[in-house]
Amino acid sequence: MSKFAKKKDGELPAVSTASLPDIVFMLLFFFMTVTVMKDSSLKVNNTLPIASEIKKLEKKDRVITIYVGKPNREYEKVFGTEPKIQLNDKFASPSEVGDFILMERAKKAQELQNVLTTSLKVDKDANMGIISDIKLELRKVNALKVNYTTSKGDAFNNL
Repeated sequence: MSKFAKKKDGELPAVSTASLPDIVFMLLFFFMTVTVMKDSSLKVNNTLPIASEIKKLEKKDRVITIYVGKPNREYEKVFGTEPKIQLNDKFASPSEVGDFILMERAKKAQELQNVLTTSLKVDKDANMGIISDIKLELRKVNALKVNYTTSKGDAFNNL
């Protein structure tokens, strides 16, 4: 009887699971830092117009979004079928746009407050009157950098 056992050829050693909790926590922290939560749900129908010459906004943290369009079916009975303005999660009148911009500007860091862009996501069937009212309110609060969000394609499809 020998004291030493002969090593069996061909067997793989067991996988070490000592670092498994570290890997799980690294993945958890990664997803916690890169995940962005949706800040509002869309309450208006928003079919964007089509444009051929577009430019993508680089930094989303410098954008304040205003939605304009007809209310969804669930809101039609209360708000009608005329185009409405949606600021975050509520419907608003054009006179409330200026206060909304000032509040959103105050939430941002001091160095970003002068470089904010107001993005108008306007339904292609909305009339120009409501957009003119919004632009007038934006001028009053000195939010002069305005972006119109569109879809990429042939602009003649809008006709």
